[in-house]
Amino acid sequence: MHAIRLHTFGPAENLTYEEVPDPVPGPGQVRIAVGAAGVHLLDTALREGAADQLPFALPELPLTVGREVAGVIDAVGDGVDGSWLGRRVAAHLGLVNAGYAEFAVREVEALHPLPDEVAFDTAVAMVGTGRTALAIEHLAGFTADDVVLVTAAAGGVGTLLVQAARNAGATVVGAAGGAEKVERVRALGADVAVDYDDPRWPERVREALRGREVTVALDGVGGRPGRDALELIGFGGRLLLFGWSAGTVTELSARDLFDRVLEVTVALGPRLLKVPGGLRGAQDRAIAEAAAGRLVPAVTRFPLREAAAAHRALQNRETVGKVVLVP
Repeated sequence: MHAIRLHTFGPAENLTYEEVPDPVPGPGQVRIAVGAAGVHLLDTALREGAADQLPFALPELPLTVGREVAGVIDAVGDGVDGSWLGRRVAAHLGLVNAGYAEFAVREVEALHPLPDEVAFDTAVAMVGTGRTALAIEHLAGFTADDVVLVTAAAGGVGTLLVQAARNAGATVVGAAGGAEKVERVRALGADVAVDYDDPRWPERVREALRGREVTVALDGVGGRPGRDALELIGFGGRLLLFGWSAGTVTELSARDLFDRVLEVTVALGPRLLKVPGGLRGAQDRAIAEAAAGRLVPAVTRFPLREAAAAHRALQNRETVGKVVLVP
């Protein structure tokens, strides 16, 4: 099979398209003929060897990058019922990095059977990014009375959060970088869509809200946009942090919390594990939401052999939604 291999930590060019032996499923495992593989911002940090940006230790090299796949089961290991053969499934590979490939192996209990109406790229988006968005939604507890501000609103998690808040009846403000992304956020149903590269974007939000204040801010950007989002939150509001695509976290102090009586939550890691049903339950719900058409992930596709280009585009903020590799 062909796979994307990393032999040395460093720039995107270090991701190479190579021919390697087909994986063989062991006892209790299946092999998936991959129809789509997910690309995550953490993959770029791993590729660079940026240990301080990873929630796990740097793995040994060489390796095949990637943690989310969807496709068709074409082989089963000992102890696995033969009825799994030919079934459409999605799987999160956990801390194992082996998704950027034409085949992937996973334990049968980790699989999510896919209804026919859920495409492979949609499934990849929902099994990883979708589960995160639903966990954040649970932590945020949107209501129809809320004014929800989402930064990185054109990103993989952000596009789903805009839809989830809209589905809850909240007033939704979506902030994204660049005119094209702003238009996409508007098309998702955001009541207000703004470009956070415009220094006057907080003022534009205040004008559009006409006296209402942001009650919940969901920040996946950090840096200056994250700080601007914090300052838009009204008295007694909530701030949920789920990333820092700007390269630095949102700066805040105890004074910020006291002055506005803010509730701040880091919606990552252990907090996500505590949602009802855990991550497995969140994955199942995410796929079900996609199947029902209530959440539609945005997807940017690249051929598998162009994984390096996908990494560059993701880091340069040139993508919309979930980035997916297609063998």
